[in-house]
Amino acid sequence: MTTTRPEIDPELRPLLDLVPAANLGPDTLAQVRGLAATTADGIESLLTTGRTVDRRDVTVTAPDGTAVPLTVLSPPGLDRSTPAPCVYWVHGGGMVMGDRFSNLDIPLEWLDELGAVVVTVDYRLAPEASGTTLVEDCYLGLVWVAEHAADLGVDPARLVVAGTSAGGGLAAGVALLARDRGTPDLAAQVLVCPMLDHRNDTGSSHQFAEGPATWSRAMNAFGWRSVLGGDPATEVSPYVSPARAGDLSGLPPAYIDVGSAEVFRDEDVSYASRIWAAGGHTELHVWAGGFHGFDALVPEAQVSIAARRTRADWLRRVLEARAGS
Repeated sequence: MTTTRPEIDPELRPLLDLVPAANLGPDTLAQVRGLAATTADGIESLLTTGRTVDRRDVTVTAPDGTAVPLTVLSPPGLDRSTPAPCVYWVHGGGMVMGDRFSNLDIPLEWLDELGAVVVTVDYRLAPEASGTTLVEDCYLGLVWVAEHAADLGVDPARLVVAGTSAGGGLAAGVALLARDRGTPDLAAQVLVCPMLDHRNDTGSSHQFAEGPATWSRAMNAFGWRSVLGGDPATEVSPYVSPARAGDLSGLPPAYIDVGSAEVFRDEDVSYASRIWAAGGHTELHVWAGGFHGFDALVPEAQVSIAARRTRADWLRRVLEARAGS
């Protein structure tokens, strides 16, 4: 197994050169969380710069009594007589950091371009929460959206689950839960460089075992240990680690994209291939020279522009096909 890395796109290289050596663990988690948290000013800028968004904050209650916050973001003056598509967004952060406003620029583009309502969830983080708690929090919020579709002005036939990195993995787990529990009916799943496999043992994971990388195999191992604790691999739920799912049939159409120069490349390609093998619909893009999260971290690069445009175009086609169904 070679550990020689694919080349980074020249427009992306300068940022990667600034990334310090991976240092994520129990002793540094609090500091890293602080750096990753979205500030009030950051949220305000995100929601007001170049757009107008109607915001509503709600909470749903988990079976153990924990409040799970959601934020509903709608195009201004939404006409509830013509229900809008809805993107249910799950943030990234290795399942150990981030908040519901992390990475939100991605789905907000779909609000702007497609008129979609965006709902984003603050699921509990590991290691304080573990096992299926994180994905169940995400599923709980999705069910709330489906049950309140009319009040939200949302078309239940055009409900999409989406996420990036850890959020992409959780979104895949939510899609599996929705299939297996029979509700809600999802129009699509959009998995952006998703974190799908706790085994962390693919060729690309070894290529990016350490830094410089925006997410390395070592960091990935810490994230999975935080979620799984001491559970043996045979007990890991496929809703937590979707690559473990034995049956990938009957899932909503999937869009999966990932960079060629990142840790999740091979597990994402494998997941797409297994959906095809099960007779499912997946569009897969591997962006040459892209590192983990490249399109969010360097959005002005040509490869990032192409990745975001291609993703939005696919989502538009899927939603248009479901309109009026």
